[in-house]
Amino acid sequence: MFNSFFPNPRMFFLSVVLFSGLSCGIWYGFNDEMAALVGLDITDEQPVIGLGHFVTDSFLLFYGYYFLCTGLFSLFWFKYANHKWQWWSIVGSSAILFSTYFSVQVSVAINNWRRPFFDLVQTALKPIDPEGGDAAAAAVTDEKVSSVSSELFDLIVIFSEIAFLAIFVFVVTRFFVSHFIFRWRTAMNDYYTAKWEQVRHIEGASQRIQEDTMRFASIMEGLGVSIIDSVMTLFAFLPVLWSLSSYVSELPIVGAIPHPLFYAALVWAIFGTGLLALVGIKLPGLEFKNQRVEAAFRKELVYGEDDEARAEPVTLRELFGNVRKNYFRLYFHYMYFNVARMMYLQADNIFVFVLLVPTIAVGAITFGVLQQILTAFGQVSNSFQYLVNSWTTIVELLSVYKRLASFEAVIHHQPLPEIDSEAVAEPGTAQ
Repeated sequence: MFNSFFPNPRMFFLSVVLFSGLSCGIWYGFNDEMAALVGLDITDEQPVIGLGHFVTDSFLLFYGYYFLCTGLFSLFWFKYANHKWQWWSIVGSSAILFSTYFSVQVSVAINNWRRPFFDLVQTALKPIDPEGGDAAAAAVTDEKVSSVSSELFDLIVIFSEIAFLAIFVFVVTRFFVSHFIFRWRTAMNDYYTAKWEQVRHIEGASQRIQEDTMRFASIMEGLGVSIIDSVMTLFAFLPVLWSLSSYVSELPIVGAIPHPLFYAALVWAIFGTGLLALVGIKLPGLEFKNQRVEAAFRKELVYGEDDEARAEPVTLRELFGNVRKNYFRLYFHYMYFNVARMMYLQADNIFVFVLLVPTIAVGAITFGVLQQILTAFGQVSNSFQYLVNSWTTIVELLSVYKRLASFEAVIHHQPLPEIDSEAVAEPGTAQ
């Protein structure tokens, strides 16, 4: 799965982690010095509303630093372990990381836009004092109405500009990721078909090469981008949520703590992730077994196309009985898993409002700040809840991984994984 596309995968991914950590450490520790070195000023930058958000000095410095790090890392691996797919696996991965980060920054730009827009809405919607009579009504002059309307339209135009940029980046990213993933599938296909004589005797070998590589690629297309997006969102929105926590003085029950929204999001996400991982612990193995019984049933049908002695009704009933049994077990385990998952997600919809009740009750924040808090908390919370939101897809990916791992074992002359060495019950035998 990985040898086919990445050079020396174990060392490669270890180097990615170490180099990324080193690069991040240098960035956060010495970005001021780097900015001064190239004549940029990133101190005390205020949020910029609109497309100017993407061309501030800090962004320009980051662009240069990111591409420099990418170039150095790629050059090392090009020299150390030249690989057929290196431009896609190394440079392509870096391009996806950058594009995903840029997409997250679009969300940050929209969140910066929320405060002035919704504060202006709050100001415009202030009720007229009914006891003030004509004098109060006269205060709302045509000039004021025109000014507020003009500002609102200006902010709507700014939002449209950001939205069109978001659409462009999303479309380009998805197009590139689709090609990236298909190249990965092509690499897996070439790798496994070259080893066909070694793996052809494994149950469902043809399905594993054709269907499982396709499923692995399609799942990675969505799941891989999602996890990158979650990590990038945390990098972008954690500082925002940390800053916005200054508007919230206390939490219900807990009381006053430093940066309460940040810690509340962290604790709530850890709780949800742990809950779903515990409740869904049986699902990956069941999904894997489901693929095996389906493969046994399909294999008998294929044999029956050429051999009249195969695919007898009794045999097919027994094989399909295995399919039914495993599906019913899956349905049962997914039932209580979905109960836990949906209860958590529904509670998540109101969790941030529960946290903000004391703050809202004393009028400590404006409508614009409230919108920023809701967005930032939601982004951070959803990123921390990656496993909660993606668990069913992860289960499917794990089942595909287990099947392809059998190929890896045979190719490298290793024993089959325990779950794959268990015999599927033949027709007429007890399970």
